[in-house]
Amino acid sequence: MSDDDGYFGENIAAGYDDSAADMFRAEMVDPAVDLLAGLAGDGPALELGVGTGRIALPLTARGVPVHGIDMSRAMVERLRAKPGGDAVGVTIGDFSTTRVPGEFALAYLVFNTIGNLTTQDAQVDCFANAAAHLRPGGCFVIEVVVPDLRRLPPGQTAVPFRISDKGWAFDTYDVATQAMSSNYVTITDGRAEHWSIPFRYVWPAELDLMARLAGLRLRDRWGDWTREPFTAESGKHVSVWEKPAG
Repeated sequence: MSDDDGYFGENIAAGYDDSAADMFRAEMVDPAVDLLAGLAGDGPALELGVGTGRIALPLTARGVPVHGIDMSRAMVERLRAKPGGDAVGVTIGDFSTTRVPGEFALAYLVFNTIGNLTTQDAQVDCFANAAAHLRPGGCFVIEVVVPDLRRLPPGQTAVPFRISDKGWAFDTYDVATQAMSSNYVTITDGRAEHWSIPFRYVWPAELDLMARLAGLRLRDRWGDWTREPFTAESGKHVSVWEKPAG
């Protein structure tokens, strides 16, 4: 990490919304907000890794009170500058361990952000932290990719996922440690600039065990926010774990 903002310092935050513009489209956001609002019901929601408010702002606009935890002040400054940004409470800190007051009907972690915790211990801590914030009957939701190792032939460690005349992007994997990184090369006026973000990829069954350690149980798993079935061909999953009511 380069500074107190973690991997999302000012240099990343300044262009984050533009770089992830596809994820801000209504067809990407609305199904997620619909599902999360239904799970939250009349209770407040806690977003781990709230970032620039891609989900928190429209969820708040739907009448669900949202509090966020994020390490990056630079990202949160962008949230604050947006319409409705002052309605989202934010605590600066590591979302795997930072506690905030109150009980929540819903905690959620979207867009592969569980992978920003780059050790298994930190991911286990995240589940424990989410569970500690939930009221009985509350739900913890994670959206994350299924590790794409089927595209990785023996001896190869990198998989490209974007190639254009403006640059390219690729993931690298270490299958022994589950460490990976997403790497981005942008070309401007003939000059290339590179930045990289580390992750730890994690399997659905491994997440279920983390949930069990935290006292949560799997309630649902879908292939996307529209509740499509999760299958062997699914590229990601949206999983819901529930804190027992009794």
